[in-house]
Amino acid sequence: MKFSVEKIEFWSGEIRDAIGGLAAGLKPVVDAGANFAFVIGRRMPDKPGAGHVFFGGLKGAKQAKAATSAGFVKADLPGLRVVAPDKPGTVEAIVTKMAEAGINLRGLSVSTLNHQFAAYLAFDHADDAAMAIQLLASLAS
Repeated sequence: MKFSVEKIEFWSGEIRDAIGGLAAGLKPVVDAGANFAFVIGRRMPDKPGAGHVFFGGLKGAKQAKAATSAGFVKADLPGLRVVAPDKPGTVEAIVTKMAEAGINLRGLSVSTLNHQFAAYLAFDHADDAAMAIQLLASLAS
């Protein structure tokens, strides 16, 4: 099975939990040319009126500056985006391989579309991400 693996930076920040809050928060980044690889937004139940958004896929200094100016921060954790054919058991095989290698995933998000899946993996350490790239290559063969 062929896996496409690339490093990705994660960004996050607080947004208003109101109609248009997410749109308003992301607009400056979009205006700088961002084409997000993913966006995940959620309400903060412990902070009424506030939400939190995570996104990735920014390219270049202009987009990074726009994100920072809009109040977002680049997460200090390495990430990978994995794209592969969507087959039963693939995600389980990935997380099992990580566990067997002693890698604790900091975060995981997976979605599928048109017989493909995209997984976003976050790690505590860069060496874990580097090892994950090797492990994913071994799964693909």
